[in-house]
Amino acid sequence: QVQVVESGGGLVQAGGSLRLSCAASGGTFSRIAMGWFRQAPGKEREFVAAISWDGGSAVYAASVKGRFTVSRDNAKNTADLQMNSLQPEDTAVYYCAAGRDYRSSVVQAYDYWGQGTQVTVSS
Repeated sequence: QVQVVESGGGLVQAGGSLRLSCAASGGTFSRIAMGWFRQAPGKEREFVAAISWDGGSAVYAASVKGRFTVSRDNAKNTADLQMNSLQPEDTAVYYCAAGRDYRSSVVQAYDYWGQGTQVTVSS
């Protein structure tokens, strides 16, 4: 059983940056893929980014590519999401998840989820 906890959300103006962090425990962190998803009010949860178990590969949703960067530190059991050039449409609850395949962008591919952290971007 893997537990994940997100932190780092908040309120930022359009064009600003935030860094989200995800701390994992209870499993072999270095052997699991880590993903980030988000859910805006009234919308379905959507894929944002994911990183392979060794940090060597990452994938991004088209809407965030070039603005967001996912990374991980297996020595610290953490995975981060650096978000730059934030826009109001990025406003959502952001979730960290642990899963089997970083190449998958579907919710069902991730087995363990954090409670989410709110990101609000004002215009």
